[in-house]
Amino acid sequence: MANHKSALKRIRQNVVTRLANRYYKKSARTAIQKLKEMESKTDAVKFLPKVVGMIDRLAKKNTWHKNKASNLKSALMTQVLGMK
Repeated sequence: MANHKSALKRIRQNVVTRLANRYYKKSARTAIQKLKEMESKTDAVKFLPKVVGMIDRLAKKNTWHKNKASNLKSALMTQVLGMK
């Protein structure tokens, strides 16, 4: 166990941050899955900016690597543009 006040505080902060990261990552994964399952191109085009924003926020906070975010966005845009 930690012996310093600052270490104890850091442990508390890590718990809160980890839970927040889990929530935002899960929300983004769910939104990506929802976008992939869409059949209507108009709905997908409307929903795409929201998903891209979620991905960008995760990359900005270093929750996801910037290259992962870029690859995800590219794949999603390609899929949406290829819809009928």
